[in-house]
Amino acid sequence: MEVIERHKRVLGQENPDTLTSMAKLASTFWNQGRWKEAEELQATGLEICSKVLGQEHPSTLTSMASLASTYWNQGRWKEALKLMGECVQLRARILGTNQPYSLSSLKVLSRWQTDRLENSAADERSGHIMI
Repeated sequence: MEVIERHKRVLGQENPDTLTSMAKLASTFWNQGRWKEAEELQATGLEICSKVLGQEHPSTLTSMASLASTYWNQGRWKEALKLMGECVQLRARILGTNQPYSLSSLKVLSRWQTDRLENSAADERSGHIMI
């Protein structure tokens, strides 16, 4: 956090080095299961990337996929599926459908959708209502 604050102060919040530091710390939090802290940094990074680089920039799309994964790990299924769906559509349109990042995002989205369908079916069989 000290490095990020220093980068913000010296380089500015929109500087690529500042954004990289934020993404790296968010990744560290993510790996530690500190979802809320990761989410806060990722959401800020996505907002800045969208504003500075544009919504179609590859770095913005990476930020989008990272935030979607954090939502997923927090159990925020609808938000995760929606955001990853947007990421898949943008990557396919901008990078092409056979580009590795496009394919990777599509695989993740498909796996998540399958997981939700399987869990929904299991909940229905057991009489649980899924929220």
